[in-house]
Amino acid sequence: MQKNVIVWGTGNVGRPAIRAILHHAHLNLHAVIVSNPDKVGRDAGELAGTAPCGVTAVSDWQAVLASGADALVYSATADTRMEDAIAELVACLDAGINVVASGFYLYLDPQSTPEEALAPIQAACERSGASLFVSGIDPGWVMDMLPAVLSGASANISEIRTREIFNYALYDQPQVVREVIGFGQSMDTLPLMLHDVAIDMVWSPMIKLVGRALGKPVQRCTISVERRPLEKTITVPGMGTFEQGTQGAFRFEILGYHGDEPLYALEHITRIDDDCAPDWPYPPEGGGCHQVIVSGSPTLNVTVHGHDPVETGPAGGGNASAAAWLVNAIPAVCDAQPGVVTVLDLPPITGAAQLGATP
Repeated sequence: MQKNVIVWGTGNVGRPAIRAILHHAHLNLHAVIVSNPDKVGRDAGELAGTAPCGVTAVSDWQAVLASGADALVYSATADTRMEDAIAELVACLDAGINVVASGFYLYLDPQSTPEEALAPIQAACERSGASLFVSGIDPGWVMDMLPAVLSGASANISEIRTREIFNYALYDQPQVVREVIGFGQSMDTLPLMLHDVAIDMVWSPMIKLVGRALGKPVQRCTISVERRPLEKTITVPGMGTFEQGTQGAFRFEILGYHGDEPLYALEHITRIDDDCAPDWPYPPEGGGCHQVIVSGSPTLNVTVHGHDPVETGPAGGGNASAAAWLVNAIPAVCDAQPGVVTVLDLPPITGAAQLGATP
């Protein structure tokens, strides 16, 4: 039986989510919710960069939630409006709609979520029987599922490391790049994303999930952050000018310990200009990548590059991968027990329903 799916938001994840639903053998695009008045009334396929699909974008989200859908991809901006976004999430769950989302970092791993934040979500799920799955690519499948799987192909493992290396000049979220991540801001001010509490909230759940999957859970974490200033003023198309001396690159690392051993590591190496921090690692190809390094016998080094035919470049590929992971998880999330679920609670997420699919 086909599942009727709503997409809320047509940004970097919402657009490829629409395309993935249209290609999925067991999902039907039920509705698309937008907040921009210029998008209301437009065909969802056209908004997603593909052929018209007959679904018209609307802004009345309350009416959509009352229309009886099975699942919803929540891809509206949450980082800069978290209180409103969580209220919308609760409304979706109270309507009995299963939700997959990439932006609600608090709920990546319910075992890591503070009780006061988890309680209203769990209560909504219990009232309606719905489930919530928060994931993506990073945080998401490259950081939790992939390292656990790769570990099975090595022996005598001393460390499992995941990392993102990326130039955020390619990331089409100017407000987030400046205000949350801190590029172009004074080196005297630590941006929101680089506070220990933010890094712990967003990324420590990833190594904790890996630890539980492998039977050696993370018992404590340490966090380190390094930043570098721009050595020259640069201009990024669509984002404007970033002045010399402002934040131009950062590198953070989380180590997850089991006993006295730092068995798990997760790091980000992030620039706004490729000339900044030249002594730090670069991706094998330009722009960006994700890597998993299993240090053992043998040592495995896997680099993931996403290339999307509709939205080209590493950012487009990464966003499309995050969207596909969420969309392909929908049937399993609909069948899951009510509550906040993780990849460890679901059967393997595969692209079986995408094989042979054509636009």
